[in-house]
Amino acid sequence: MNAVFFDMDGTLFDSRADLARAVNFTRQDLGLQPLPQETVVGFVGCGARHLLENSIPERAGMFDELWPRFSENYRAHMLDETVLYPGVRTTLAALADRGWLMGINTNKPNFAAREMLAHYGILRYFGDAIIAGGDCVEMKPSGLPLRECAARMRGHRLSSHDWMVGDNWTDMESGTAAGLKTAFCTFGFGRLRESRYTIKINRFDELLRYLKPED
Repeated sequence: MNAVFFDMDGTLFDSRADLARAVNFTRQDLGLQPLPQETVVGFVGCGARHLLENSIPERAGMFDELWPRFSENYRAHMLDETVLYPGVRTTLAALADRGWLMGINTNKPNFAAREMLAHYGILRYFGDAIIAGGDCVEMKPSGLPLRECAARMRGHRLSSHDWMVGDNWTDMESGTAAGLKTAFCTFGFGRLRESRYTIKINRFDELLRYLKPED
């Protein structure tokens, strides 16, 4: 069997508003003014430490103080406005019918990943094959999280027939580092930078053109 791995924020979920809300509630707790949503979103994709250090530069170097405040705020608001992108449910169902193994490779905090997947009814597609921020000694753009995720798929061995799907340069480089094909989601809110990809998709269901039953 072949496998496909997905990022979450900007790939499966449009979570911009809730991420920015949690950051700004944390800034409010500290007596700081809110930031525009687009500013906060520009720091998403490289893990919580990167997000907080850049969106709350007034407390640079104080991640251990910021993290409990942010995690509490995000836990309270991560389901307020977040939605699945169009086509996610039907595409995951079709890929399951085609026999694809599916996993999650996200830098999102691990406390949020499973809860979000369960809330939106898609956790069943991934089982134990979920690697989030805090689950691996390295995060994207490293290829190590993909290898650990694959190990949770009935011992699946990564191959050049497998795919990493995401909206950020970290996703493309993680997939490349692990020897996978990559699909860049143009509808997300990540940044490609100079990273390369195998294909780009403008809608989530376009994956079905490339991930065939016989692959």
